[in-house]
Amino acid sequence: MSPTSNHGLKHMCKLVGASVLTFLLFCFLCLGGDGQLGARLAPPYPSGRTGPPRAKTPCGHLEVTNPLVHVSDSRTYLVSSYMEHRLEHSLIRTIAIVKREEKPSYSCMFCCDEELQNSSARYEIHSDHFGFDYGTADILCSVPENCSMPSHIAIYTGPLRGQKPVLPIRNQQERQESFPYQFTVCISVMYDYTNVMQLVQTLEMFRLLGAQHVAIYKSSCNAATQRVLDYYVQAGFVEIIPWPITEYINMSRGWQHSVSPGDLHYFGQIAALNDCVYRFMYQTQYVVLSDLDEIIVPLTVDTWTELLPLLEQRYGRHVSFEFENHVFRNTVSGRNAAQRPTEWLGVAGVDILDHVWREPNNPNAFNNFKVIVNPRMVYRTTVHGLLWADSEGVRVDRDVARMYHIKPEVTDDVTDDKLIQDERLWDYAPRLVPAVSDVLKKTSPR
Repeated sequence: MSPTSNHGLKHMCKLVGASVLTFLLFCFLCLGGDGQLGARLAPPYPSGRTGPPRAKTPCGHLEVTNPLVHVSDSRTYLVSSYMEHRLEHSLIRTIAIVKREEKPSYSCMFCCDEELQNSSARYEIHSDHFGFDYGTADILCSVPENCSMPSHIAIYTGPLRGQKPVLPIRNQQERQESFPYQFTVCISVMYDYTNVMQLVQTLEMFRLLGAQHVAIYKSSCNAATQRVLDYYVQAGFVEIIPWPITEYINMSRGWQHSVSPGDLHYFGQIAALNDCVYRFMYQTQYVVLSDLDEIIVPLTVDTWTELLPLLEQRYGRHVSFEFENHVFRNTVSGRNAAQRPTEWLGVAGVDILDHVWREPNNPNAFNNFKVIVNPRMVYRTTVHGLLWADSEGVRVDRDVARMYHIKPEVTDDVTDDKLIQDERLWDYAPRLVPAVSDVLKKTSPR
C-alpha cells in the first residue's frame, strides 16, 4: 500500500471515529443520562407557561395549576377553583368559559384527605357576554358532608373514566384583616403587547399611588416587553398569570361582534377579571380593576392610600368606588420631545407625560368607569362595574379623582382645539421620571 493510501485510510478512520462519538453523545443527551428517551428534548411549554403544568396529586390524578383546563366532551374551559366562604352551604366556585348554547351536565370529583368523593354541580352564565358564543360562567359544586378539607377538584361530564385533570382549591382560609397587600391591581388581558414605555410608566405610577402587587393575565408580548415583565416579577411587584386563551377559542379583539368577529369577547377579559378578584380575595384589602392604558389618579391627595379612607369616611365602607373615564388623546402632544431623558430615547411605546389634553365628557351621557373595591364584597364583576356584589356602587366626584385613559381619540366630533388641558400627571414627574429611567436602564438589551 502506498503512503498516500495509508494516509487516506487514517483520515477515514478519524472521520468514522468522530461520527461514532457524535452519535453516542446524541444518544446520551436524548436519554438524559437516565435511560429515558427524550428527557432532554421535551418541546417548550406553550407561551406563558412558567414550568411543568402538571404534577401528581395525593389522589393520583394530574394537577393543573395554570389556566385553562378543557373539560372533555364539552366546550368548557376551566380557569381556577375557589372555596366559597360567604354562602350558607359549603361550595367550590370554579370560574369557567363556556359555550353558551351548550347544555352540559357537570359532575364534581373531590380529593378529600387522599380519598375521592363525588357530588353534583350546577352552573350559572354571567349576564355580560356581549352576544358572543362563549361567556364567563360559575360552576358551583357542593362539598360532600364527610369531606372536611377538599384540596383539589375535577369537573367532568358523562361517566367518570380514567384520570382527570384536577385543579387546586384556592382560598382555603378566610381572612378579614392583616392582608399581605393593601392594593392589588388586576390587569386583563395582555396580548401582542409591544408598548414598553407606557408599561413601565404605568407600573411605576401604580407603585407611586400605593399598589404593592400587580397581576397581569398574559397571552403574548414581544421580547422587550418580556424583559420588563421579568424584571418586575423578580422584584416581587408583578405576578404573571398565563392566559393561553388563543390556543382554545377563536378570540375577538373587541367588544362588538359586528366590528371584531370571534367567539369570545376581547380575549376572555371578563373571565380573567373575575378570576383576579377571587385569586386575591384574601390577600389584599382592595382590588383595582384596570388596564395598562388606564390610571386612577387622585386630585385632592397624591395616593390611593390617602384617598380610600377619605372616600370611606364620605360614602361608607360597604361600597365600590367608580372612577369616571377621561380619554387623553395619545395623538396630541403637550411637551417637547427634547425633555425626555436619554434612557427613554428609542424605547417603543407611548410616553404618558406627553399627553395632557383630554376630551370633554358629556355630563348628560353615560361615561364609563373603573372600580376600586373590597374583593370580599364581590361575587361577579365585568369590564365596567360589578354584576353581583354585597355593595352599592358610588361614582366618585371627578374633581376628587378620575381615571386617566391614554389612548386614541374616542369622540370624533371633538376637534383638538376643544380638548381640555390637564397636567395632573406632571405632578408625579419628579418621582416618576427617575424611577422609569432606572427600570429602562436595567431592562435594556445593551
